Amino acid sequence: MTTDTVGRFLHALSPEHRADVERRPREEQERLADAWESELADDRDLDTLSELSVPAAESEAAARVMRKQG
Repeated sequence: MTTDTVGRFLHALSPEHRADVERRPREEQERLADAWESELADDRDLDTLSELSVPAAESEAAARVMRKQG
């Protein structure tokens, strides 16, 4: 498992979103990964989900970040 934030974020994304993010500049990947970590830290619903499944919570947070991108 990758320990850097961008790698963890990419791993949490759906294959379609992962391909999209991988094409973006590294700075934007880092910005999205930071937004993903903030989503994980700030959302109480994800805390509950992470108690059941950490990968599911990470995936949901990643999907939320991508939805906010428009």
